[in-house]
Amino acid sequence: MEERATSGSATRPDAEASAPTRTESLRLQLADEIVSGLLEPGQALDEQELARRFGVSRTPVREAIRQLSASGLVQVRPHRSALVALPTQDQLHDMFEAMAELEALCAGLSARNMTAPERRALEAIHQELRGLVHQGDPLRYHERNEAFHGAIYAGTHNGYLADMTLMTRKRVAPFRRAQFRTTGRLGGSWQEHDMVVQAILRGDRQVATDAMRAHIGFVRDAFRSYAEAR
Repeated sequence: MEERATSGSATRPDAEASAPTRTESLRLQLADEIVSGLLEPGQALDEQELARRFGVSRTPVREAIRQLSASGLVQVRPHRSALVALPTQDQLHDMFEAMAELEALCAGLSARNMTAPERRALEAIHQELRGLVHQGDPLRYHERNEAFHGAIYAGTHNGYLADMTLMTRKRVAPFRRAQFRTTGRLGGSWQEHDMVVQAILRGDRQVATDAMRAHIGFVRDAFRSYAEAR
């Protein structure tokens, strides 16, 4: 298959796989507490109290809250404490539906456009994830799962699509992360990935598209199961 130059603005495979920043760690912790119900809808998020609790300044707390508002988990109010605000079922449906179509498009284009080195890199991440399934490490699996999907975004060689898909992924990220708490989900996720990877490696655009759309559907259903069991 002809090698193509990678778009300069496309997402790098490991763009989100490096050590999390203080703001990112706070965002993930707060997102977990909101999605799990430890922080309840309508509860105020006082910046000073959170800064004291986590032993940080108010700056990373403020930025973490701002990022959470993009996922619909937090309602930011001018000159007042932010509030915990979970998206409605309709909003979550819309977010996952958009995510499924964007990721499906990325997988299809990657099947057509990925270079040989990019395909090898994707396969390497896929096999690393397999090892994490056997280790039963959901936290590390989530981190490398970000790299896996990032590799597919980059493989489209369409920087605009990669950026748009990553932006949407960040909004859905807390819910995608929570689904890994359901029993057997790591193994199920890897098997779904395998369908996508094999299609990309053989250049089958339609199967890659369909397999990724189905994968995001399973992610949505797994989160619903987790939420209903809380």
